[in-house]
Amino acid sequence: MARPTGRVLTLLELLQSGGTRTVAELSDRLGVEGRTVRRYVGHLTDLGVPVESVRGRYGGYRLAPGYRLPPLMLTDDEALAVLLGLVAGRRAGLTSTEHTANETASAKIRRVLPKHIARRLDTLLEALAFTDEPGEFDTPDTGVLLTFADAVRHRRPVSIRYTDRHGRRTERTLHAYGIVAHSGRWYVTGKDAQTGEDRTFRLHRIADARTLPGAFEAPVGPGPAERVLSGFATAEYQHEVTLRIYGTAQQIRAHLPASVANLEEHEPPSGQDRADERWLRVELRAERLDWLPPVLAALDRPFVIERPDELRDLIEAFADRLASYARQA
Repeated sequence: MARPTGRVLTLLELLQSGGTRTVAELSDRLGVEGRTVRRYVGHLTDLGVPVESVRGRYGGYRLAPGYRLPPLMLTDDEALAVLLGLVAGRRAGLTSTEHTANETASAKIRRVLPKHIARRLDTLLEALAFTDEPGEFDTPDTGVLLTFADAVRHRRPVSIRYTDRHGRRTERTLHAYGIVAHSGRWYVTGKDAQTGEDRTFRLHRIADARTLPGAFEAPVGPGPAERVLSGFATAEYQHEVTLRIYGTAQQIRAHLPASVANLEEHEPPSGQDRADERWLRVELRAERLDWLPPVLAALDRPFVIERPDELRDLIEAFADRLASYARQA
């Protein structure tokens, strides 16, 4: 027969799975009477676990947000999922805290894992290989990140102090549309209230964020992720490139993604499938052009260069080099 302490912990695990649990359901799962369930709930309350009583026909008990984190009950699979999520998040840069917090969270979970689960995890991590090396990622301030999350949800303006890549500091009011994680970096996109322009800011460059009174209307059109990627493709660089490429949008996007180039898709003629090959206009901006010839060669689709002429010269030189390599014995 299970000891009362074991049943109390089982009750906590059942409540942590979410939703409202009826007394009858809990009695059946724990193998005790209803009054005993109510006594176990009292034990959890005494330990500081915030258990709410729900009245009514479908009433029962549920967990409420508390002032501190209660004991967390995880199954073997859940514990592995959390630890693997911490590993993957750290490598992908999807963390809003310094690596120390990630590592201490992992250590706390590992410390209480049963030995056979810890061995399974170690075996998995030893066998696991990644195709890319972890790089240096931005780490936004947690307070700033959560302030923007609340402002996005409630459409509140935010006052920020921002330092750009040249070290210039400015104060702005931003109507934030959304938060975007891209390639190990965190961005917030929205409208600059002073200029009325859509802007994208690196979150780790924002030193302070304060929610202001008032509200704004949610924008229509592209979502936050699409706005950020489009901003990358239209940023100010030395060269403006315009091409016409014969192919499908999927073929072109495989080598020139939305973060690199804008793709102008015309409505296909009547009866023609949108996935059929046809001439599409591609526009992009770049600080250098030398990376484009091998990309266009890998694309292996007919193309026409509208601008700049310098790109045409680079492609001809690239083709000559490839031909010379092919002729070598």
